[in-house]
Amino acid sequence: MKDEYDLSKMKSRPNPYAKRLKKQVTLRMSEHVVEYFKEMAGDTDIPYQNLINFYLIDCVTSKRKLQMVWSS
Repeated sequence: MKDEYDLSKMKSRPNPYAKRLKKQVTLRMSEHVVEYFKEMAGDTDIPYQNLINFYLIDCVTSKRKLQMVWSS
């Protein structure tokens, strides 16, 4: 790389768009659901919160609907 492109002297600054990428929320989930994704995270080396996010993104993009039948 040429000396005029030496980025080691460049000052870093935070990404102004980073907060727009994801929104922090608090969810209450069943313990076995969290354990399921944590086990999967151990197998895939992907953080479990990212796996949950990927699964939900897949539901959104495929327009998957939950089908529940309540017994009376």
